[in-house]
Amino acid sequence: MHEGGAGSRLVEGLILLGFALAAVLLFRKLGLGATLGYLVAGALVGPQALGLVGGAEDKLNFAELGIVLLLFIVGLELAPSRLWRMRKEIFGLGLAQVALCGLAVSAVIYAFTGFSLAASIALGLPLGLSSTAQVLPMLQSAGRLRTPVGERSFAILLFQDLSLIPLITIIAALSRNPEQEAGPPGWQLALISAAAIVGLIIAGRYLIRPLFRLIGILGEREMFIVAALFTIVGAAALMQALGLSTALGAFIAGVMLASSPYRHELEADVEPFRSILLGLFFLSIGMMLDLSAIAERPVFVVLMAIALIVTKATVISGLGLLLKMPWRKALAMGLLLSQGGEFGFVLFAEAQDGLLIAPEAASLFGAVVTLSMATTPFLMMLTAGIRSDPVREGETRPGPEPEGASALVVGYGRFGQTVTQMLIAGGIRVTIIDRDVEMIDRAAEFGAQVYFGDGTRVDLLRQAGGMEAKAIVFCLDGDQVEPELIQSVRDQFPDTGIYVRVFDRRGIMKLAKAPADFIAREVFDSAILLARKTLEGLGENEEAIDRAEHAYRDSDEERLTEQIDSGDLKAARDRIFTQPH
Repeated sequence: MHEGGAGSRLVEGLILLGFALAAVLLFRKLGLGATLGYLVAGALVGPQALGLVGGAEDKLNFAELGIVLLLFIVGLELAPSRLWRMRKEIFGLGLAQVALCGLAVSAVIYAFTGFSLAASIALGLPLGLSSTAQVLPMLQSAGRLRTPVGERSFAILLFQDLSLIPLITIIAALSRNPEQEAGPPGWQLALISAAAIVGLIIAGRYLIRPLFRLIGILGEREMFIVAALFTIVGAAALMQALGLSTALGAFIAGVMLASSPYRHELEADVEPFRSILLGLFFLSIGMMLDLSAIAERPVFVVLMAIALIVTKATVISGLGLLLKMPWRKALAMGLLLSQGGEFGFVLFAEAQDGLLIAPEAASLFGAVVTLSMATTPFLMMLTAGIRSDPVREGETRPGPEPEGASALVVGYGRFGQTVTQMLIAGGIRVTIIDRDVEMIDRAAEFGAQVYFGDGTRVDLLRQAGGMEAKAIVFCLDGDQVEPELIQSVRDQFPDTGIYVRVFDRRGIMKLAKAPADFIAREVFDSAILLARKTLEGLGENEEAIDRAEHAYRDSDEERLTEQIDSGDLKAARDRIFTQPH
């Protein structure tokens, strides 16, 4: 019996993965995003369509970890300094968007449907939230996350994520379920939330950071992943035990580690789990959609989706105009955030548990969210000409100013320190990566921020800002950089310059065919400088010293070319200077 159950789960897993893979690839190809692909795949394999997979509720309970991991990664992006810098956009613009859109959509539902006021609020407030899982990848792939529209959209999305807890509280207050009336009053819940947040911050400072430091010293990458998941799940479990949102716990855990040296390593390690579990979450939501209820009222679903998009786009564009954004940019922000979001599904479930809406209504409005998400890519493509400022002949426009570093330096030993300080002296923002914990601690004593991580991992370079960086400089000891790494970095970041330090000419020979922009031998130029100073001390004039340097450089270059072509270190030995000419 046990084997049969295990076999059944394997078959279900195979079916889910197969449909998800096909749907996501198709929807990505059509420019509709992965989220919609997962929802459609779930609807197809679920009991309402092909009936190939069941148990959506059980899968959803597990898959909600994807939302938890998503909030953790959002928290990692928000060091307290950045939160403070964006406070007006987050708590001003974000609060206005959530409140105004939620109330406006609630009013539309109450005015044009037969829902009660409580049910309209329970449906309208969730619909006021947009899709972080859809919008952020769209901004990142288009390179617009650091533009004014991208920055303000991110601030709104962040406040929406934070507003999940107050919205759950509001729906709980409206609940008609007698079992939910025994909960603590709002003021008590607020005090518990504040105490839990302070406790998490203290734990992060005095327990979690030392734990990651110990694991970094031991060099156990697998334990780093285990510790990261332990931190996230532990923070979420603490919040759940207190009757609060698991997502809030994960977010606070991310924020408390955002300014630590382990931020980029954590992002790279957690990202695969987040992607898989978030995909499973959307698959489960798709499986739970009541397609029969939707089929009975398709006109309602379409008209409500249109009303949602128009209402949110109008409100958000209006807020943009109030902030004195150009009307084209305000419209872009309004259309970008006009869809319903993944947290709507969570809040609909809360409203259903509170007996505010029937299961059929949850399915109908789940379909409204899905349809609205499907329209966003089309709306952005169709309005591209309207949203873009007209460019006059001969006029150029500056691109977005990246907030992140322009250069990544991998390795902060004696060589990397010199490279880094010279770049900073030239006015370049630098992100430094090293996996020597003691080096990171010593650098911190001198005011340098060095992030822990293996800089030869392309996924970590991506998390550290490789897509935005204009240069990646490998300053690792020895010859740790392989040609395959350089090729992978070039494939992933085609517009980024790649600069590599090698130990000697053997390193240059090894990387000769790799697509690096420049390869430097560690002691080559310093040895030439020392030789110049020695010749100067021996009484040679400047012209003779220059002639000697040029002769050596030309001979060495010719010799190195033949060595690379032949693959033989002993090639062109006759070009080595052994006797004065």
